[in-house]
Amino acid sequence: MNILVTLNAHYLKPLQVMLTSLFMNNAHEDFTIYLIHSSIPEKQLQLLEQFVCHQGHSLVIVETDKTLFANAPVVKHYSSEMYYRLLAYRFLPTELDRILYLDPDILVLNPIRPLYETNIDSYLYAAAQHSFINIQEINKFRLNAYEMDAYYNSGVLLMNLAKQRETMDINDIFAYVETYRNRLVLPDQDVLNALYSPQIKNVDERLYNYDARYYRYYKLKSGGRFDIDAVLQQTVILHFCGKKKPWHKNYNGKFHSLYKHYEKQAFLNKSLGF
Repeated sequence: MNILVTLNAHYLKPLQVMLTSLFMNNAHEDFTIYLIHSSIPEKQLQLLEQFVCHQGHSLVIVETDKTLFANAPVVKHYSSEMYYRLLAYRFLPTELDRILYLDPDILVLNPIRPLYETNIDSYLYAAAQHSFINIQEINKFRLNAYEMDAYYNSGVLLMNLAKQRETMDINDIFAYVETYRNRLVLPDQDVLNALYSPQIKNVDERLYNYDARYYRYYKLKSGGRFDIDAVLQQTVILHFCGKKKPWHKNYNGKFHSLYKHYEKQAFLNKSLGF
């Protein structure tokens, strides 16, 4: 399976934790990790490659040409890196037709192949919408996107690269950001939804993009059935959305101890960590 990550050096430690959970809970799978970046030092890339290879998997490093974004519009404190996941189809090998993008603030708790093999022949992406924050009509007005079917989280994206190469245009993305930059809150996610929401296949958020902040919501909505045991047994992707992250010292969320477990496993071998 092909896994995509796009980040800078500040997220290398969380990335190592995410990958540890992925490898541990998919022990019989072979992964190729594609990393798109523009600024990570060579020494840190070497350490990451050692870590991935030590686990029996492969790392492909894709360094972007910064000149591609020299005139690209940016928003607030977001840099041109916000485009990397949206334009991944331009950077990745042409023989790839499918890849799963994962944010680094994720734990993979169960086998990921069912998500990876989701049929998206007619779609650009598969993703989950977070129903508890689904203010669809407001987002339609804010983003001037009245054909938008739903607002999806961009932290987990199964990508149909073949279809993206056929239909997506970098100029459409740049033009949208330039026109609506003052309305964008989460730029890459807003652009993804404004331009491509009707071409995204919805997947179950409780399984494939469980927001760790809302344990009580998920439990109440399910009549108590989706408790902590259900998360551990059924949820594939646990996502630590928001500003508070489990690697911060003051974090006290529901799944903090679970994250610390995988963090400990990730850095048992100090020679393979950051």
